[in-house]
Amino acid sequence: MVESEITRIGLAAGLGLVAAAGNLLGGYFVVRRDWPRQYLNYFVALGAGYMLAVAFTDVIPESVKLAGDSAFLYVLIGYFLVHLFEHTLAPHFHFGEETHDIAHHHAHNTILFGLAIHTFFDGVAIAAGFLVSTWLGAVIFVAVFLHKLPEGFTVASVALAGGKGRSSAIWAAGALGVATVLGVVLTSTLRGQLKYALPLSAGVTVYVAATDLLPEVNREPNWRMALLVFAGVASLLILQRLVHV
Repeated sequence: MVESEITRIGLAAGLGLVAAAGNLLGGYFVVRRDWPRQYLNYFVALGAGYMLAVAFTDVIPESVKLAGDSAFLYVLIGYFLVHLFEHTLAPHFHFGEETHDIAHHHAHNTILFGLAIHTFFDGVAIAAGFLVSTWLGAVIFVAVFLHKLPEGFTVASVALAGGKGRSSAIWAAGALGVATVLGVVLTSTLRGQLKYALPLSAGVTVYVAATDLLPEVNREPNWRMALLVFAGVASLLILQRLVHV
């Protein structure tokens, strides 16, 4: 393993931990006080635009370089893999609805499982990005971190609404962080499978942004939300112009 690759793996590990801390921070916000959901919706809107821009302008093109035209098949598999988990194995999971009253006690476990799949692939995406280049890893990390707070907020809210205590809510948010770190570790260990991991993570990123996050934005009849989606896209394009070479 060359020194530059070791450095990038170290960066992936460090930023994976930072991303995991974002889940804990989101959970902490919930247990400390009743924050207006509007603030987290702003993160959702900004994150949705940024994630889609990262997927289509950086991750998918790099995936094609690694795997050729077969990369598109793995992007599709990644997209529908999350769809399978959300609507078959964890059918109670929908990104925005779970913060309302929970009618069934077991809903917490299925929602936690669904979000854990998301966060595991967050880690996969971060590590796969850094294995390609520092630039790709960095922009993927930002995309991941922007929706870490809403994820932690969501799972902690579900725990509290399901009658669990504040400590359980924090533990649930922490479990999402652990799943992220596991994704980083597994991908770094199996770096020979990068040509599969990167396009799979691209498909997951598109799913989270387009199928989970954007519908939440569309529920809000607020021009600021729509503007933040475009701001998310624009921020990446500006970064590409200023930084990426």
